Amino acid sequence: MSKYSLTHLADGTLLRDLTALVARDRANIADLLAHLAEVDARRLFVPAGYPSMHAYCEQELGFSEDVANKRIRVARKAREVPALFAAIADGRLHLSGVILLASLTPDNAGELITAAERKSKAQIEALLAARLPRSEEIPIVETFSATPPAFGPIEPSIDPAARNQPAPGPVRAIPRRSKVEPIARERYVLRACVGQATLDKLHRAQSLLSHKIPNGDLPAVLDRVLDLAIESLEKRKFSEWNRFDTAWLDK
Repeated sequence: MSKYSLTHLADGTLLRDLTALVARDRANIADLLAHLAEVDARRLFVPAGYPSMHAYCEQELGFSEDVANKRIRVARKAREVPALFAAIADGRLHLSGVILLASLTPDNAGELITAAERKSKAQIEALLAARLPRSEEIPIVETFSATPPAFGPIEPSIDPAARNQPAPGPVRAIPRRSKVEPIARERYVLRACVGQATLDKLHRAQSLLSHKIPNGDLPAVLDRVLDLAIESLEKRKFSEWNRFDTAWLDK
């Protein structure tokens, strides 16, 4: 029987083992990050034949580009603020949370770690937005070209020719995804990639609401359009319910 087949385990044993494995995994991740940080600080990737820590992680350690980026960033921040290693090891902070805490310093580490511990990524974003409000001078609607630029690694990857490797193929573009991002208490930035038809509808709505919103302010227009849409949808929904009730009574 394969060691990965666990059908023979009792429910209690399975849950107990899973909890222990998660704890062990967190401790291992913290140790791994400490090693990465020290190898990076000593630049040991150079005598190993790599021009950057990122290239070493990808080609020597077999990390994906995303994993290499995240772990290098967290390792560097944790070397700067060692309290992060313990917070990661005991599960108080996850790697995505550490990346969000870019403003963390040895002076404010205790306060910020305590405030962010055991919170989701979205909760940490909201926490930081309330503590460190950002400017709202960001457009609520953005348009992008059909082929957005790809995002590169933290550092340039090794030249394939230098290691007798075939040149890599075209880099796949990373799609821009919709996102609602808190920037202050009860204030958000909405980022979205829209098509021409949607943009045309938005401009049409601005024109139709120009008597109420003369400056065409996009947040105000969007808020009004949503009010009208919700009102219309609720009327339609209640109308359908009424038709259903009438039909049921007639039976």
